[in-house]
Amino acid sequence: MAAADKFYYATGRRKTSSARVFLKPGKGNITVNGKKANDYLKRMQSRMVILQPLDTTGQNEKFDIRVTVSGGGENGQAGAIRHGITRALIAFNPEFKTILKKAGFVIRDPRMVERKKYGKAGARRRYQYSKR
Repeated sequence: MAAADKFYYATGRRKTSSARVFLKPGKGNITVNGKKANDYLKRMQSRMVILQPLDTTGQNEKFDIRVTVSGGGENGQAGAIRHGITRALIAFNPEFKTILKKAGFVIRDPRMVERKKYGKAGARRRYQYSKR
């Protein structure tokens, strides 16, 4: 495998979403599940979230990124993609870790939806009480 063919792989997760990220030196094209990132991610906020690690390290137009993501909604998927891109950038250059860690992108966000409990309407919400 030549140096030009080298790619960097990482997995990112957020809530119930899981993203496989392949980073390859290129012109800055981002593909998510076979579509362009702007077509796949409808909200501008989601598009900004996935570009944050690249902006922070100054690697905007230097990589072609191919992502396969599954599970969760758009927000969780965007977070998973960001986490995956962060890990792939660290695989490319370990010196980026300090910059990305300071920005808060390295740590996986552990927040998940709390499970529903028996005898309740949701995780904590009770059924309506009727006095009479």
